[in-house]
Amino acid sequence: MAIIITDECINCGACEPECPNNAIYEGAEDWRYSDGTELSGDIVLPNGNKANADDDQEAVDDEVYFIVPDKCTECKGFHDEPQCAAVCPVDCCVPNEDIVETEEELLAKKAFMHGEE
Repeated sequence: MAIIITDECINCGACEPECPNNAIYEGAEDWRYSDGTELSGDIVLPNGNKANADDDQEAVDDEVYFIVPDKCTECKGFHDEPQCAAVCPVDCCVPNEDIVETEEELLAKKAFMHGEE
């Protein structure tokens, strides 16, 4: 499952540089699928959603840092644990119970984003 940042976030920013998928953004910041990935142009995500990787996407949260679920792999294939959770001083990076993915799905998402297919 993807990781989510709860509203207990103190906006310290410790998590953002730790994400190997560039899936973490400051509150109210637009984001792109192409940020920190090999994706560009029109894409079909592993979950079937279509997008243009270079287009700005609307912020997921306006108040605190947020994680883009379509880009979060829980650091599978990079680290033994989600790095955002490892560095968070207030433990607000937690599993998103609404988005459950298998390790196989997370590794496929990593491969898709980083040109390893």
